[in-house]
Amino acid sequence: MGGFFGVASKEDCIFDLFFGTDYHSHLGTRRAGMAVYSKEKGYDRAIHNIENSPFRTKFDKDLNKMEGTIGIGCISDYEPQPLIVRSHHGTYAISTVGKINNTDALVKLLFQKGHGHFLEMSGGDINATELVASIINQKQNLVEGIQYAQEVIEGSMTILVMTPLGIYAARDKMGRTPVSVGKKEGAYCVSFESFAYLNLGYHEEKELGPGEIVVVTPEGVKTLVKPGEEMKICMFLWIYYGYPSSSYEGISAEKMRYRCGALLAERDNVEADTVAGVPDSGIAHAIGYSTKSGIPYSRPFIKYTPTWARSFMPTIQTQRNLIAKMKIIPVKELIEDKRLLLIDDSIVRGTQLRETTEFLYESGAKEVHIRPACPPIMFRCKYLNFSRSTSEMDLIARRVIRELEGEDREIDLKHYVNPDSEQYRAMVDRIGEKLNFTSLHYARLDDMIKAVGLSEDKLCTYCWNGKE
Repeated sequence: MGGFFGVASKEDCIFDLFFGTDYHSHLGTRRAGMAVYSKEKGYDRAIHNIENSPFRTKFDKDLNKMEGTIGIGCISDYEPQPLIVRSHHGTYAISTVGKINNTDALVKLLFQKGHGHFLEMSGGDINATELVASIINQKQNLVEGIQYAQEVIEGSMTILVMTPLGIYAARDKMGRTPVSVGKKEGAYCVSFESFAYLNLGYHEEKELGPGEIVVVTPEGVKTLVKPGEEMKICMFLWIYYGYPSSSYEGISAEKMRYRCGALLAERDNVEADTVAGVPDSGIAHAIGYSTKSGIPYSRPFIKYTPTWARSFMPTIQTQRNLIAKMKIIPVKELIEDKRLLLIDDSIVRGTQLRETTEFLYESGAKEVHIRPACPPIMFRCKYLNFSRSTSEMDLIARRVIRELEGEDREIDLKHYVNPDSEQYRAMVDRIGEKLNFTSLHYARLDDMIKAVGLSEDKLCTYCWNGKE
């Protein structure tokens, strides 16, 4: 996914920028960066690999040497950023969050218009943020350029552009990701996560609407392009991605998870001795389930946070599987001879949850009932890099459907996304068998929407039902 934080201050901003960016570490695994501007020294930038060390460790020296009154920082799951760009707009720094699905077509268009070249990253891909900057530079001013980028990009793109005068912040045109503006005396900030600025003394000034473009300066925030009417904010922000202390569209992630767990319990009649959540994103759902069902909540396994504090892990799947097992320490006294009901945020490939279930059995569990907090994932995310799977057949639901239907048969997925259909029930039963669960029951999409509290037409549910 990725996250960002920006500050425009009358005084040095590096302390706020450092900690505000660090508060987004749960949103990315590979790269992080900060760029600042001061009248005396101009632009300065630092980018580091954070695959094996947290943000604070890698950027501690930069905190002591960088200075400026305006700055942007990012946590990135893939490309190095922020980038510093010199163009006819002047020099600016840029950072992005999103996904571009028509990269080749955009690159071809830019080459036809005389664009010289793009620098390839180590994997051979073009840096998406560099591509966005190149698109912006096709227009006569930054605002027109940002609007143009959001018009021609297929996918989703939220953009921060830092100039000596302030920070241009543009929420993606369908509002799939959030942008929150905070205020304190002498400074304004812009943030993906609304909680990231609270401990720095800011309070919320506003949330940007879909497609809205603002400029943030030490004196205030000014809307340059008004928000659109349509919105499709990602529901996974509440289910999984978002930090528990954040709110999106005024709706608390933690409270939504309580409600989601409670609605899951209302539709369940399983007999269990204890309810537990897979650390960390399943915990709030499990508390909601326990409160509603009356089944006691416990922690039969603990995440080892001193060295495995980050929720995201390496992008290589074999490494992810091993580390997932290493991070979780069982408490045998709470597992032996118990009927456990376990809630996780989702099942994607199923590998990690199968291994978790196996070590619970090895630790003496009598039964392991699995209750994912969202429906089976049917489609790869087109908008936010939720999964970098090369094929939708990496998704366990799609693999099981193929097994049920046969290799050569054309499959109509509409029955499999309907929780009241026989096909859905057969799919769920087969997934439970393959992963060795005692029983499996998913949360329903209509209950999730109810738990969020927004109308369905304002929520992106594509990964579950394919509706754009």
